[in-house]
Amino acid sequence: MRREELGDLTAFLAVAEESSFTRAAAKLGTSQSALSHTVRRLETGLGVRLLTRTTRKVALTEAGGQLVATLRPAFDEIDAKLAALGELREKPAGTIRITTSRHPAETILWPALRRLIREYPDIRVELSLDSALTDIVAERYDAGVRLGEQVAKDMIAVRIGPEMRMAVVGSPDYLVDRPIPETPHDLTHHACINLRLPTLGGLYAWEFGKDGRDLNVRVDGQLILNDPRMILAAVEDGFGLACFPEDQVAELMAAGRLVRVLADWYPPFSGYHLYYPSRRQLAPAFALLVEALRYRG
Repeated sequence: MRREELGDLTAFLAVAEESSFTRAAAKLGTSQSALSHTVRRLETGLGVRLLTRTTRKVALTEAGGQLVATLRPAFDEIDAKLAALGELREKPAGTIRITTSRHPAETILWPALRRLIREYPDIRVELSLDSALTDIVAERYDAGVRLGEQVAKDMIAVRIGPEMRMAVVGSPDYLVDRPIPETPHDLTHHACINLRLPTLGGLYAWEFGKDGRDLNVRVDGQLILNDPRMILAAVEDGFGLACFPEDQVAELMAAGRLVRVLADWYPPFSGYHLYYPSRRQLAPAFALLVEALRYRG
């Protein structure tokens, strides 16, 4: 294989993974026209069409799909070997890409990362904040952060935070003229603010538990939002009850700005975990990150 052919394959794989010449060009730091020329040259050399181009999208042909299936494991192996060579460096280096939701990013990841990157200036970290569940292998992330119950069984999961509890809260103004709910069934008499889930688009069912019995409740109200910060603003403004991780509203409850209800209906559950593919060979920089985040409480 000639050296330029390896570059052409890299360019093609980028387009295939992004399903877009524009995004792939930005990722590779080249122009869209140059990237299109490179892929056409590869197709000409192979004598087959690899991509179907329309005005709206780029799709793989059958031959393109077969080539991607061959290239991905090969390039992953090359990445692993290069990471292993990094162990010979005196200082850990390299880029670590992590997908995470905002809550653990602010409360767990950033406190650990700001210490790590100060101590190891050759380590670069990319955080992608996204509440949707992401396929870290397909999207080529090094790791993800999610609740323990959300981590796939074929991943290695490292606990990075304590157990968590949820809290149903409302503003004092909202509750002043309304009965305090004593059981989750009483929520049918209250305005509740729903959370639209990002992955499948459904509404989050409030999950309760008591005396070993689990209970999921579908709540109702005027508002459906997909952003926890907007939900919190609506709760503080007196538009109803909402459900949050306990630590997100602890200060507001302590200050009397929010009132907790149904506290004895929320048992603790598994907190946040860092997860990554079980076949991954840990590069020194990534191993440092794992140890910096590992929960030891």
